[in-house]
Amino acid sequence: MAYVATRGGEHAIEQSERLYREELGQIDKARVEAIGESLPYLVDRVMGEASLYAPELAALALAQSGGDLYEAVLLLRAYRTTQPRLTIAEPVRQQELFTVRRISAAFKDIPGGQILGPTLDYSHRLLNVDVLNGTAFVPESVEAADQPAPATQPSLTVWQKAQGLIAETPAEDMRLDEIPDVTREPLLFPASRAHKLQSLARADTGGTLALGYSTMRGYGSVHPTVNELRLGEAEVRIRHPRGTLFSAGRARVSQSEVISKSKSLELGFSATFGWNEVKVIAAASLDLASNQPNPHPASNEEFILYHTEPVESSGFCIHFKLPHYVTFQSSLDALRRVKADKAANETSAPQDGAAKQAELEKAMP
Repeated sequence: MAYVATRGGEHAIEQSERLYREELGQIDKARVEAIGESLPYLVDRVMGEASLYAPELAALALAQSGGDLYEAVLLLRAYRTTQPRLTIAEPVRQQELFTVRRISAAFKDIPGGQILGPTLDYSHRLLNVDVLNGTAFVPESVEAADQPAPATQPSLTVWQKAQGLIAETPAEDMRLDEIPDVTREPLLFPASRAHKLQSLARADTGGTLALGYSTMRGYGSVHPTVNELRLGEAEVRIRHPRGTLFSAGRARVSQSEVISKSKSLELGFSATFGWNEVKVIAAASLDLASNQPNPHPASNEEFILYHTEPVESSGFCIHFKLPHYVTFQSSLDALRRVKADKAANETSAPQDGAAKQAELEKAMP
């Protein structure tokens, strides 16, 4: 659909796109590389919401969209649909992640210990305005620990189950090729566990945070505690047609488990591509809240999954910019008819009253 009534028609539309591109300026490989190096967490967010782990392509999408996140996610999702799916990787276990950061707010001492990793959680948030005056900010070098932390860390949930704190839940017996894929199949309700977690993994960060925050503030039946938050790199292991298992590289991932403090300890879980802590904490809270009986509308599964879908929701929103001349004109015509009928009734009402009064007078003896 296009603005057919735009003065200049197709030529004007072409020039408007040129104006947009001209304001963005030249896009080259150096610019894409600069975005990837200077905005890694933004690149991670785009990859997570696009369901495609490709840092260079995510940086290109950001450059091409001028930093419009919804447009960048749309570009990356559209590209993903053009690529063949060659195989399915082996499952990734928590205890196999190359762990960079791992903390728990529920327990002080956990197996493997607390690993702060890269974070600003305990720092002052101050704007370094000296950079604008020409003083470059050079970060201080990290001091190596006397004894480095192990590359992998045990699963806190496994330890809790061994302590009898959390009930053991049977794992679904399913072949890799039987796992449902929300990028290829429509989301139906009630959603399967796989579809639900996949939808939360690629949900809009802002939308997930808004709904998750609402449940945390009391619009839900749970007030969660972070059981475990982990940032790491997952080994992508693929099985060759001949049967050999090999590594195709690593992907940055985030995962969070939140735990309820109600009568029984229940877990909410979320994981996504890239390092995005606020996303996985909020998503895990929504997972936990939506599992409760009679959830609040803000915690309802269908409400959450539909309204945190970034491409569909942003597309529906901006489609209102497109021409709606016919439907809007129809509404105006109906409104004019209602007003005309109302005015006609108001003018005829006194006349009808006088006629009735004259008839009554004639009928009187």
